[in-house]
Amino acid sequence: MFKLLKKINGKELLYVLISLIFIIGQVWLDLKLPDYMSNITTIVQTPGSSVTEVLKQGGYMLACALGSLVSACIVGYFASYVASSFSRKLRGDLFEKVEDFSMEEMNKFSISSLITRTTNDVEQVEMLIAMGMQLIVKAPITAVWAIMKILNKNFTWSAITGGAILILILTIALLMKLVFPNFKKVQNLIDNVNNVTRENLTGIRVVRAFNAEKYQEDKFEVQNNELTRLQTFNQSTMSIMSPIMYMIMNGLTLAIYFAGAFMIDQAGIADRIGIFSDMVVFSSYAMQAIMSFLMLAMIFMMYPRAAVSAKRILEVLESKITIKDGKINEDKNNLKGTVEFKNVSFKYPDSQEYTIKDISFKANKGETIAIIGSTGAGKSTLINLIPRFFDTTDGEILVDGVNVKDYTQEFLHNKIGYVPQKAVMFSDTVTNNVDYGENGKKEKTEEQIKKAIEVAQGKDFIEKMENKYESHIAAGGSNISGGQKQRIAIARAIAREPEIYIFDDSFSALDYKTDFKLRKELKEYTKEATSIIVAQRIGTVMHADKIIVLEDGKSVGIGTHKELLKNCPVYQEIAYSQLSKEELEDA
Repeated sequence: MFKLLKKINGKELLYVLISLIFIIGQVWLDLKLPDYMSNITTIVQTPGSSVTEVLKQGGYMLACALGSLVSACIVGYFASYVASSFSRKLRGDLFEKVEDFSMEEMNKFSISSLITRTTNDVEQVEMLIAMGMQLIVKAPITAVWAIMKILNKNFTWSAITGGAILILILTIALLMKLVFPNFKKVQNLIDNVNNVTRENLTGIRVVRAFNAEKYQEDKFEVQNNELTRLQTFNQSTMSIMSPIMYMIMNGLTLAIYFAGAFMIDQAGIADRIGIFSDMVVFSSYAMQAIMSFLMLAMIFMMYPRAAVSAKRILEVLESKITIKDGKINEDKNNLKGTVEFKNVSFKYPDSQEYTIKDISFKANKGETIAIIGSTGAGKSTLINLIPRFFDTTDGEILVDGVNVKDYTQEFLHNKIGYVPQKAVMFSDTVTNNVDYGENGKKEKTEEQIKKAIEVAQGKDFIEKMENKYESHIAAGGSNISGGQKQRIAIARAIAREPEIYIFDDSFSALDYKTDFKLRKELKEYTKEATSIIVAQRIGTVMHADKIIVLEDGKSVGIGTHKELLKNCPVYQEIAYSQLSKEELEDA
């Protein structure tokens, strides 16, 4: 927790110091009230005293109460500002950190857990700071100050107050021991609830199509009941604190007055007024001391969960980024648009087996390289190494003659137009979905965007939409078809006008006619760029300048369509399963 609080900046720290001054003033004003009450008690019981004297002391009490109220409001404002400002910055730091995560770090933390850490965990820390500034500083000062004022008043009363405080501390310690281990479990269970909820919402069509609503409800119920059970135990255990507190407070008051009544009864007439006055003052200060420990108890109830949340936040912020930036951010030679794999092998961090093994090939500027193979052959993994979503385990990948690890990631990504296997749509207009991100060049013009959409064969369906290019696309593209999403995603890459295009099975949702037209126009429009295409269809890859055939992560054939038909059994098997011999030979 304290490691996280070191991130408080200078302005926030200044507000904390100002709050401290007002808290000290508030405590002083609160502790003056019993003195004035004692004076009023003495005045009332003194023969010949006037109402004016009582009103004067009452006015002082009213002024102290008003001053305490103003101080509390000021402290509350500063506490809210510091807490909200710190949490805003913390959420920003988490978001920026996650933006830098490679796929390896993303796999380490689930998406649901990252969402919980950015929202619920930050909220727990924010609540502790907001309450802590008001209570964690005020409570010890009030307790120490109140105890000092009553320390030498009366041994019996002091012993009674000390006993009450001891019982209070033991109760808090016992409750913390019972509840503290559960707070980490609570945050993990919130992760699980979020995960099941997210899974259900993203897969709602499949859930309904397979009548799996009851299954999903049962699945959610298990996680929800587990969280509820643990939270019920925590809350019911902590709720014991309140009645114990009131019992101690009321019991302490009763004990002080009982002991005081006995002392007054034993004292002479001249001393009774003094003892009664001391008893009223002592009781007030004792209540202030107990209330201080009550405030601390509230912090103790909040701190364990906030501490767990802080640890979870720091786990993200202190995660080691495996994909580190290089230093090159400019072109070093004239090999523009070239991609070369040199004995590249790769295995996932948690795997013992290589997914890609000893792959070598070169794509020159203007060439189209196709990668084909059975499911699980490593096609997507191979091309994901180019933009450094993962780094190679062995070997090296050169883009424009430079190892991709030597580039800054921003400069490397500006060279690439990437279309993922699953088209990603953002909740925005068609235009903004295509004009997404920046590529280190001047801003894309409206003509560029429309041309990219036209090349991607999206013009016809977009111009039939109500608002055409300004039509709204729902998050995930739920209001358009799979083929339409793919065409918009392809247009997004085309609009960047990159040196290298990467298409990860990006034509699979297109019909054969649209696929053919798109590839034809794409080849003409991107003839100066290098294209790397992953596909399952022979029709998509057969006209490529070079085809790489993968099986079990290894290259089992590299060549043109006709060459592979003659000498690559794996390619032959794939090809003849999709097209007839005559269609293949006429291609």
